[in-house]
Amino acid sequence: MSWIDGFVFELSEEDRMVQETARAFATEKVLPLAATLDREHRFPKELMPELGQLGFMGAVVPTQYKGAELSQIAYALIVEELAAACASTSIIVSAHNSLCVWPILEYGTPEQRESYLPGLASGTQLGCFALSEPGTGSDVAGLTCTVKRDGDGFIVNGAKNWITNGPVADTCVLFATSDISKGSRGLTAFVHPMSLPGITRGKPEDKLGIRASPTCGSTYDNVHLGKEHLLGEFDRGFKVAMTTLDGGRIGVAAQAVGIARAALRDALEYAKQRKSFGHPIHEHQSIQNYLAEMIVKIDGARYLTLAAAHLKQAGLPYTRQAAMAKLFASEAATFAAHRGLQIHGGYGFVTDFPAERHLRDARITEIYEGTSEIQKIVIGSALAKE
Repeated sequence: MSWIDGFVFELSEEDRMVQETARAFATEKVLPLAATLDREHRFPKELMPELGQLGFMGAVVPTQYKGAELSQIAYALIVEELAAACASTSIIVSAHNSLCVWPILEYGTPEQRESYLPGLASGTQLGCFALSEPGTGSDVAGLTCTVKRDGDGFIVNGAKNWITNGPVADTCVLFATSDISKGSRGLTAFVHPMSLPGITRGKPEDKLGIRASPTCGSTYDNVHLGKEHLLGEFDRGFKVAMTTLDGGRIGVAAQAVGIARAALRDALEYAKQRKSFGHPIHEHQSIQNYLAEMIVKIDGARYLTLAAAHLKQAGLPYTRQAAMAKLFASEAATFAAHRGLQIHGGYGFVTDFPAERHLRDARITEIYEGTSEIQKIVIGSALAKE
């Protein structure tokens, strides 16, 4: 075992095999493309078929729906390994699985599962999640995208924002409100194809980091959704949103661990080669301190992430643990990326080296799936109820 794995707890044979498969794929197929994808802001469509064939696009989906039926721990390891190669590719997979596939699996009718999951799990279809709006981010109860009953169906009007995978997604899990004054009690969840009339996707956002992960907004102009698109119960979508975000936070925490790992990997390699005052810089105490701080935070982040995944797999409450993992891992990723760039010195500030990309990619992990400030509220609120 090397520093890459750290010491958390013994993985099952299946989880270890999944980790090894993901690591090999990430190292051989994803890492060589990472810099180019980032530079060109290009969606990695050439990787999608194999991501599907390996089972990564339907990691926890039962085999009856063409999924891999892996554990939550295996899924977290997949996201971590992909992120250690390319943060953008990892969040494409994570948002697809955590934010679209999982709520359909958890709250969908048998007909919805049969309709959507096989394509999503095999990777021939890509999923997205439309919750945030131009005027609301973490304030889920403040949504203004409206839904009105229309016979046995529904009419949706409004705008959504920050949709990961939005420009290229085929399927969307959408949230709208029946009555703004109801707050969280007025939310309803839907699942629908992105090809429906009245849906317009905005231009892809020009982002600081995760540039190969396409993000956009969308507008709904009198979009008709049938009763077959209702996900869960009408006016009961707040629970769908909150539980989905809990799982999404484990995915982002795993992504953050992978980014931090990449920052340490590249910094350590550079520190072994670069010499100053006649010695490799990794022999200098200041650099050793940086490296030590990085690995401590990485191992701590991985432990919290896999612990939250274990609780979810066991069917136990994990809201607080997911928020803790996301908070700690995201801040660890930013810390490690910052220290990694510092170790590179001037070379860390140019795009010839990956250190600056790790810093740009890390920063978003403290924002999406709930900011660090929101995670602290979730943790504190949960503690008061325990």
